[in-house]
Amino acid sequence: MAISVFDLFSIGIGPSSSHTVGPMRAARTFAEGLAADGSLDRVTRVRAELFGSLGATGHGHGSGKAVLLGLLGERPESVDTDAVPGIVAGIRSARRLRLLGRHAIDFREDDDLVLHRRRSLPAHPNGMVFRAFDAADGVVRERTYYSVGGGFVLDESAMAGEPAIAEDATPVPYPFRTGADLLGHCRETGLPISEVMLRNELTWRSAADVRAGLLEIWQVMVECVRAGCARDGVLPGGLKVPRRAKRLHDKLRAEDGAGDALYAMDWVSLYALAVNEENAGGGRVVTAPTNGAAGIIPAVLHYYRRFVPGTGDDGVVTFLLTAGAIGSVLKQTGSISGAEVGCQGEVGSACAMAAAGLTEVLGGTPDQVENAAEIGVEHHLGLTCDPVGGLVQIPCIERNAIGASKAIHAARMALRGDGSHVVSLDKAIKTMRETGADMKVKYKETARGGLAVNVIEC
Repeated sequence: MAISVFDLFSIGIGPSSSHTVGPMRAARTFAEGLAADGSLDRVTRVRAELFGSLGATGHGHGSGKAVLLGLLGERPESVDTDAVPGIVAGIRSARRLRLLGRHAIDFREDDDLVLHRRRSLPAHPNGMVFRAFDAADGVVRERTYYSVGGGFVLDESAMAGEPAIAEDATPVPYPFRTGADLLGHCRETGLPISEVMLRNELTWRSAADVRAGLLEIWQVMVECVRAGCARDGVLPGGLKVPRRAKRLHDKLRAEDGAGDALYAMDWVSLYALAVNEENAGGGRVVTAPTNGAAGIIPAVLHYYRRFVPGTGDDGVVTFLLTAGAIGSVLKQTGSISGAEVGCQGEVGSACAMAAAGLTEVLGGTPDQVENAAEIGVEHHLGLTCDPVGGLVQIPCIERNAIGASKAIHAARMALRGDGSHVVSLDKAIKTMRETGADMKVKYKETARGGLAVNVIEC
C-alpha cells in the first residue's frame, strides 16, 4: 500500500481533522452513496450517530456542524469558512436541509444527530453510523465510518486490519512501510528521502503537478499565518481564550532582535500560535498531518524561509516531501490520531515530520533525517490529549509552539551527529503505539481527564 504526500497534507477547515474534517467527508460520502445507487429521492430523513471520542468532544470540535455540511455536499477543502455559521444556523432554524444541495429532507438535530458521550464502536474510538429512511421509516441505506486521524475516513469493511490504513494497491517504485524500508531505498539508490518520496508520487501525477500542489499547500500555510496574525478578539467556544498572535506579531515587528540570540524562536512561536488560533476559530488550515498539530510544520517552514539564507521554493518542496515520507511511516506503523494514542500521535508526529524536513533541507543525510524524526517522536512519548472543554485550544495552541521549537532543536541535534543512534525511528513509533494502547481512555481526546478536568471553566 502507498500513501501520498497529498494524503498527509490536505487543505481543510478547523478545528479538528478527525472530529471536523473526517465527519464532513463521511457525511458527504454517505450522501453520495445514496445518489449513486438511485436512492436519494426516496429519502425523507437521515440520522447520524457519533461514538467514542467523536461523541465525547463533538460539541467542542464542531462535529455536528461538520456532519450537516457534509450532507449538504460541502468539502473541507472548498467550503466557505466565513459562510459556515450562517449555513448551519439556517438548517437549524428551518429544520430542513438539502442532501447534496438538491434533495430537501426534514432534519431535526435533537433527534437526527446523536452524540454518544460514553459509547464506542469496536474498531476505532472515532466511529460514526449514518442511516437514511424513507417515508415509511424503512432503512434505505446504512453505513459505518471511522475517522482514523488526519481527515482519513474508512468504512467498516476497511477496518479489519491493524493499523487501519486505506488500501492503495497502486505499485510504486520504492514501496516502504517502516523507517528501515525507507533508509534501505536511500542506501541502495543513493537518493535522499525527498527524492524517494518524489519518485513514488510520480506514480499518480507529474513532477510539475507535484511541485505545484506542494507550493499551493505552502501558500495556504502562509495565508493561514497571515490571517492568524491579523485577527484579534477571543476564540469561540465559551472558554474566552484570547487570541495572542496579533499582539505578539505587532510586538516582534516593533523590535529588531539585536542582541537576542533567541529572537528567531519567538517568531517560530508566533507562526504556530497564528495557525492554531485560526484552526480553533474554524478557519482554513492545512492538515499537517492533523488539525490539532497543524501549526508545527508551517512554523518550522516559516523559520526555514525567513531565517536560513538562500532558501526558495525548491527547499519548500523538498521539506514537504521529506516530512511526508516520515508521516507515511508514522501513519502506517503508528498513529496520528489523538483519540487512539493521545497527543503523542498528533504533536509528536508533526514534530518528527518537521524535524525530518528541516534536517534534509539543511543538508542532512538520510540517516540524520531519520535520527531527527526519531528525536521528535521520542520526546513526545506519553503525551496525553486532554483538551479543556473539548475545544482545540488549551493546551493545543501552545503545544504547537513548543512542538515547533522541539522540531528545530531535534534537527540541529541530528545535524551535529553522524546519524547513528541507539533508538531507531521504528522502535520509537512502536513504543508510541504501545504507550497509546496502555493509556487510559480519559487521556485520549475525551475531555474526561488531565487538564480537561483540573481547569475550572468560568
